[in-house]
Amino acid sequence: MLNRTDLRGRVPAPGQLRAVLPRAEVDVDAAVHQVRPVVEAVRDRGVEAALEYTERFDKIRPTSVRVPAAELKRALAELDPAVREAVEESIARARVVHADQRREDVTTRVAEGGTVTERWVPVGRVGLYAPGGLAVYPSSVVMNVVPAQAAGVGSLVLCSPPQAEFRGLPHPTILAAAALLGVDEVWAVGGAQAVALLAYGGTDTDGAVLDPVDMVTGPGNIYLTAAKRMLRGIIGIDSEAGPTEIAILADETADPVHVAADLISQAEHDTLAASVLVTTSPALADAVDAELARRVAATKHSERVGEALRGKQSGTVLVSTVDDGLAVVDAYAAEHLEIQTADAAGVAARVRNAGAIFVGPYAPVSLGDYCAGSNHVLPTGGFARHSSGLSVQSFLKGIHVIDYSADALREVAGKVVALANAEDLPAHGEAVTARFPEGAA
Repeated sequence: MLNRTDLRGRVPAPGQLRAVLPRAEVDVDAAVHQVRPVVEAVRDRGVEAALEYTERFDKIRPTSVRVPAAELKRALAELDPAVREAVEESIARARVVHADQRREDVTTRVAEGGTVTERWVPVGRVGLYAPGGLAVYPSSVVMNVVPAQAAGVGSLVLCSPPQAEFRGLPHPTILAAAALLGVDEVWAVGGAQAVALLAYGGTDTDGAVLDPVDMVTGPGNIYLTAAKRMLRGIIGIDSEAGPTEIAILADETADPVHVAADLISQAEHDTLAASVLVTTSPALADAVDAELARRVAATKHSERVGEALRGKQSGTVLVSTVDDGLAVVDAYAAEHLEIQTADAAGVAARVRNAGAIFVGPYAPVSLGDYCAGSNHVLPTGGFARHSSGLSVQSFLKGIHVIDYSADALREVAGKVVALANAEDLPAHGEAVTARFPEGAA
């Protein structure tokens, strides 16, 4: 079922390898051109423009942007008890993991009387996005809110698209998750117009002020991603999230049922989702194909899953050895990487590029999506070669605080002057010598 790329005995260099591996083609620049009028309209006309585009794209016009507090309480009260218990468990595990990520301020004594302190300060106000298109993601609410709260962000606003079937409110499960997390500011707005409204702020239909944010995080479709790219600088962003990805590095010890089920789990997200198997075993590849054919026909979203698995972004890559497989998955730099080999932990320890690594037969990606305690907002499109997933650190700014006494400055003054003159910036040196009219030496 999956397209095959045979690299046995001839794994290319990383640059060439990236060119031959399956990958979704996403043209964010073209989408920027499409969303520019939306962003500019919201910049110029605020909430009115945001609601106009909401009505156009989501086929519903909320009476106001901000969701009333009573609706959050109602959604939580009406939440299925089993779902509530699951969300609470997800929150609890995520809090445990993210609590250990908080950095401490560090002061370094450089010289007698001279110190540099790195002080970690949370971003002041953050907009968090929860998608509401093909599926509803209360888990994304958890994954965005928990690290922001652990970082000490003082003001959070959650955006999620309004739903016609829910009276112009975001999906009630999204509202209930926000209530469980203690987030009381939720805006019923989605897509590019949501990012623009978060960046510029506005005045709601009832006259309430919608304050702009300093940073926007959370996954969304290509138009939301394009708006994040366009507005980066006015706001900070976490990443430009593309279609979801799973890569599985497997040998003959892997269970084809596990492998097929996990490939399908990611293909379920989107027709552009990428499911890639890298294996040393042609027999496993054949068994996985057979299992995929059986399972795809039986799964709820079989049409969507089948299209994703048949797409050029998905496929099987055959390699001669696990070492060659490691070279392939490092070049691919998957959002989610599963290791299903003999000595899976040892193999996983050698991986350099992945958003998250799932080790062995009992750590499927869906565990990380919901209840592992890890964060599922991860780099896609090969960005794991240089970027990390969402964490407490994403919401912290490191500020260097420099504290020098007169004697400490005098000690290094001559070197500052020498470097300033070497760069033809003499006023830099004079800013030091002006403090010592009697002479810096």
